[in-house]
Amino acid sequence: MQLSALIVDDEQLARDELAYLLKDTGEVNVVAQGKNGLDAINLIKEHTPDLVFLDVQMPGLDGFGVIKKLLDKKVVLPKVVFATAFDQYAVKAFEVNAVDYLLKPFDKKRVAQAVQRAREQMSPANVSQDRLETLVRMLETQKQQPSKLLIKAAGRMLLADQKDICYASIEDGVITVVTAGAAGLEGHSNCRTLEELLDSLDSKLFWRAHRSYLVNINRIKEVVPWFKSSYQLRMDDKKHSEIPVSRAQTKRLRELFGL
Repeated sequence: MQLSALIVDDEQLARDELAYLLKDTGEVNVVAQGKNGLDAINLIKEHTPDLVFLDVQMPGLDGFGVIKKLLDKKVVLPKVVFATAFDQYAVKAFEVNAVDYLLKPFDKKRVAQAVQRAREQMSPANVSQDRLETLVRMLETQKQQPSKLLIKAAGRMLLADQKDICYASIEDGVITVVTAGAAGLEGHSNCRTLEELLDSLDSKLFWRAHRSYLVNINRIKEVVPWFKSSYQLRMDDKKHSEIPVSRAQTKRLRELFGL
């Protein structure tokens, strides 16, 4: 009996290669493919596959973040095989805790071994879930939040320190990121939603002040009283941009600054 599977990877070539190798085993039916962490969560909920091949390094919500969100939402997890191009600390963790892992570029024999291992672990159902919970807890203690964010600006791909990011906004599905200071830059993020972007940032530093804006708390220069007990935030970028605070976030603003 074939196993139903998902492939989630931000690289089309990697998805195509893995799909071909899985088809070649004759044991796996790939029911859907996704290109980011949000796709992974939605497709797992929709298809409840036996197995998911999940890329570790994806922009926004990465493979570890996908597992954490599913665990937080009490979703029954499929068997998970992680894919990675590097991260030796993660490979060692997989050897102890994960169902399996694959190193890129994929190897035909190794893919077949991963499928066989997943099949062997199909029962009891809770074993994989328990091991993944252990893995997530361990990685959360080991894994530091990436200190830099990729920004596309003027045809270049630049890396900005998180501490230098002033705010991010979304309009018509495009996320704009602005860095602080007189020499600050403005560019676009690969992320599709502000929620996805926030997952990749330090939660102690960044706050969703409005449905269309994320702000760096340390880059707020001034809190400006606005109409009907609302507020705006004057930011530390070269334009001294003013960001609205939604009514739902006014309480959080007061807590942050003791208003």
